[in-house]
Amino acid sequence: MELKNLETFIQVAELSSFTKAADKLGYSQSTISFQIKQLETSLDTQLFERINHTVTLTQRGKEVLLYAHQMLQLAKKMEQPAHSEQSINGQVRIAMADSLCSWLMEENFNLLRRHYPGITLKIIAASTEEMFRLLNQNEVDLVYTLDNHIYDKSYIIASEEKMQAHFVAGTSFVTEETISLEKLLSCPFILTEKKMSYRRMMDEKLASMSLEIDPVLEIGNTDLICKLLDQGMGISFLPDYVTEKYVESGKMVRLHIDGFDIDIWKQLLYHRDKWVTPQMQAVMSYLSRAHKPTV
Repeated sequence: MELKNLETFIQVAELSSFTKAADKLGYSQSTISFQIKQLETSLDTQLFERINHTVTLTQRGKEVLLYAHQMLQLAKKMEQPAHSEQSINGQVRIAMADSLCSWLMEENFNLLRRHYPGITLKIIAASTEEMFRLLNQNEVDLVYTLDNHIYDKSYIIASEEKMQAHFVAGTSFVTEETISLEKLLSCPFILTEKKMSYRRMMDEKLASMSLEIDPVLEIGNTDLICKLLDQGMGISFLPDYVTEKYVESGKMVRLHIDGFDIDIWKQLLYHRDKWVTPQMQAVMSYLSRAHKPTV
């Protein structure tokens, strides 16, 4: 069994197309077909069903795909001692929550570049639903979420961390840390976009109490929201890591509302059928080791 046939098999499975796999690997379509036929012959099984120009894995093909990933990863690990961080090259596509984009770009991108100068990133800010649509269509390699805890056997959790979110305001706007929900809701709000991760979780919690917030401003840039709160412009609902430096410097206060606790999860995931490349593994390892994000 040749490793190049396994690589071809993985690409056809991920792209659901012999033609697209041929384009990506730089082979002719006949070569792709021959390699898949070789693999099927050596395993004495059919790996794909080809019906009306569609290509789907058979049940046995799904099982073989898991082994193929493992075999190629082992082969890569055997080669790694001869390679340093400086020699890992390639692009990694990540769909992530908007506030994590700010953290990665402002706090950690320079460090990542120093460790892995050959790796390039393509970052797509998206809602959690859109992230997984992109992942399922192999349009991104990883998703980095801030949401409810996600578990699905279709995805591998590379790392995860539980964190909290609070209502927050600048100390020039609110001085007390404990406030009634009624008084809170009478204030002007600056929030991230509706239906986006922790904002959606807050809205759902309020809806369960037959309450709703009509914000004076909706914007995805959490750093700008913090700056506006620092100017006394109102109240927001943000993850604690976003507001950490403002709270520690005394510019912002977290507001405690009885019975209004929301836990969110920061999770890094990839599809279980995805071939984990050296550059993907490097980025996942780095993000898993990285310190808690701060704005």
